[in-house]
Amino acid sequence: MSPRTRPTVVIVPGLRDHVPDHWQTILADKIAGARTVPPLEKDGLCRDARVAALDEVLSEISGPVVLVAHSAGVMTTVHWAQRHRRPVQGALLATPPDFDTPLPDGYPTPDALRENGWTPTPRTPLPFPSIVAASTNDPLAYAERVADLARAWGSRLVDLGPVGHLNPASGHGAWPRAEEFVRELSQAASGMSA
Repeated sequence: MSPRTRPTVVIVPGLRDHVPDHWQTILADKIAGARTVPPLEKDGLCRDARVAALDEVLSEISGPVVLVAHSAGVMTTVHWAQRHRRPVQGALLATPPDFDTPLPDGYPTPDALRENGWTPTPRTPLPFPSIVAASTNDPLAYAERVADLARAWGSRLVDLGPVGHLNPASGHGAWPRAEEFVRELSQAASGMSA
């Protein structure tokens, strides 16, 4: 795949934005030309603000894109896909939270999520290929609920096993499989545009 046809990788972080030891941060540093949706200075829990920030990054990119979303970044991505159409060739959707079920202490309440536009979770098929990477012991979503979301979105579901929320708090930094998934989605994208 030539650099000209290689999609731009766009990192869509969760509500905690940029964490130095997070696999998304590490991945962004490894992939040439990768872009990251910047942290929000205010309105950090506002869905519309996060969707707008993603759309602004995408509007600055010409050519195909592969999205790499984690946690609430997955929800940002699926809400974005309901409102916008840009040349997204694929998305890696890692450990989506179940915002329709109360989250553990320390996370936004159901009322806060509803008031900020996150619920109900969109269940319409995504207009691009996607891979949902799911954990069997994620404290933010039961595996069965994530499987239901993957089916609703038309995503390929990949069982990662017991990886918690796939973040530094669950003992995960670099995640080499993310690079494999990005390559897979990028190759599919180059085949689609040929």
